[in-house]
Amino acid sequence: MLPDDPFHRDREASPKVRQNSEPYAVQAEAAKISTSYTSGTGRRIKLFAAAAAIVLAAAFLLVHFLRASGETQLRDVSNTEAARRPSVNVVIARGGEATRPVTLPGETAAWYESTLYARVTGYVAKWYVDIGDPVRRGQVLATIETPELDADLAAARAELTAAEAQIKVRAAEADFAKSTHERWRDSPKGVVSDQEREAKRADYDSAVARLNAAHAQVALDKARVERFMALTQFKQVTAPFDGTVTERRVDVGNLVTAGSSSNTLLYRLSQQDPMRVFVDVPQSAAGELMKNGVPVQITASSIPGRTFSGNIVRTARAMNPQARTLRVEVDIPNTDQLLVPGMYVDVSFALQSSNLVQVPAAALLFRASGPQVAVVDNAGRVSIRKVSIARDDGNMVELGSGVLPGDKVALNLSSQISDGTVVSPTESASAASVAVPVAR
Repeated sequence: MLPDDPFHRDREASPKVRQNSEPYAVQAEAAKISTSYTSGTGRRIKLFAAAAAIVLAAAFLLVHFLRASGETQLRDVSNTEAARRPSVNVVIARGGEATRPVTLPGETAAWYESTLYARVTGYVAKWYVDIGDPVRRGQVLATIETPELDADLAAARAELTAAEAQIKVRAAEADFAKSTHERWRDSPKGVVSDQEREAKRADYDSAVARLNAAHAQVALDKARVERFMALTQFKQVTAPFDGTVTERRVDVGNLVTAGSSSNTLLYRLSQQDPMRVFVDVPQSAAGELMKNGVPVQITASSIPGRTFSGNIVRTARAMNPQARTLRVEVDIPNTDQLLVPGMYVDVSFALQSSNLVQVPAAALLFRASGPQVAVVDNAGRVSIRKVSIARDDGNMVELGSGVLPGDKVALNLSSQISDGTVVSPTESASAASVAVPVAR
């Protein structure tokens, strides 16, 4: 545009036109920034992209190969495990021995045990023995003061004296009545009337009756005196037998009353030599232990290294209907007083065997159809058999049917192994060493 163009002059002269022209100057400065690249930049970008693609493809192929290899190994292991037989521990069932030991818990009891109560009412004056003291029969254990009994005895004696004096009076009356009766009876006829004779006879009979009543009263009063005298003997509490004081509940000044229904006992005594041992035998073994004389061995955990020998002396000969057990009593000597009443002991019997088949308790399978045992044949095939349990001694069980001596029975059989499964048997060292699993 020409400089002398009037329109151009007007734009230069106008401030508003100059302000609007400033953005164009900024745009011109920005246009001066260089946008040129060096040669080969595009080629390097393409090479980098290609290398990244190759790395990603190699990683994908590697992951795919590793996954395929793992699946192949897992499939091979699964096929190998499926083809391999499950391992099962077995034990050979054996016949019963000539005798089988049975150990049962028992409880000791004193040969004699007595609780002593007061036989008279009064106050304890003194006691002489305490718990643990040995006592002899008739030994005084305590004395009781009885003021009421003493007063009753004195009154009874006084009444006896009065009754004895009354006999003399009645005897004199009877003698007089007798002589009078005899005089009137022997008088000549007509001197006295028959009515008077009968009256004197009646007086005499009444006098004799009163004399007899007086004698009866004397006997009654003597009985009362003797009763009170007998009660005074119980002022001394004595031991009824040789034994040991196991309990004392008496002290000086205690008020005691006669009787034992609701009163506090004074002493408890027990005789501990010999000692009784009571055992509750289960029904399965009761038949062999119902006869007397069976030898018994007794041990106690509190007396290690000591065994007590005894014999069955009596049985209840009746089963407890609640527990189905037979109460058996064993008597053993206890001269050294090592055993005390109330101890728990282990009582061992030697029972005759009935030639039943014995298997560990771990071989039993308790299912809906009843107890079963898994028998493994020579080819390793499992056969599930129903059995009947004759005796259960804890670790060992005697079977009445289902298993023969020499059969291999499986132990702790898994629920995944069923009838007909082929297994790999491993024989255990001994049946006695098999532990019974404990349910948790």
